[in-house]
Amino acid sequence: MDVYIHISSGSGPRECAWVVNKLAEVFVKEGRAEGIKAIILLGDNPSASLAPSLLMKLSGKSVREFAKERIGTIRWIGNSPFRPNHKRKNWFVSVSKAPTISEVPELQERDIQYQTMRATGPGGQHVNTTDSAVRATHVPTNVSVVAREERSQHMNRKLAITKLAMIFADRQSSERQDAKEAMWRQHHNLERGNAVRTYEGIKFKRK
Repeated sequence: MDVYIHISSGSGPRECAWVVNKLAEVFVKEGRAEGIKAIILLGDNPSASLAPSLLMKLSGKSVREFAKERIGTIRWIGNSPFRPNHKRKNWFVSVSKAPTISEVPELQERDIQYQTMRATGPGGQHVNTTDSAVRATHVPTNVSVVAREERSQHMNRKLAITKLAMIFADRQSSERQDAKEAMWRQHHNLERGNAVRTYEGIKFKRK
């Protein structure tokens, strides 16, 4: 089975975005060691060298347990890679499970229109040039997303639904965010305490 997780720096500084991207790489390695296939998908700013948030797809037999152990606040202890004299040593990001369509009552399959398109441009590890990309539009609200990161049209359709679900779920928690922002943004403030996992140093050694 597949589970999508969202890694976000919230409103944190550039260092937190750096942690997001490094943490995604760590999850790929940890997944490989546990028989989990972890794929980094497109972030909320594909042109940026450090995306402030990333979506990951996890696949494997024990994928639920793998995801559960990482959902919550993640702390990284280390010196800023951008500001050597900065005194702060603790940096926080959040990991959350992307909602499914069944978890968002306002989002009904019958209200979604799909359009296939060529999957060109930035798109994670598996972008291709076939007509596998999918645009999903929620007709009642005209909210539209594009999924091009997966290799097949079927999987991109599934990913598009996940992206729509993220938008609607975020709207429930904050009506002030517009749909474009809500697709990828987590809470403005991450919970600083009670980190579910802590990593330290440039090699992200688990503490």
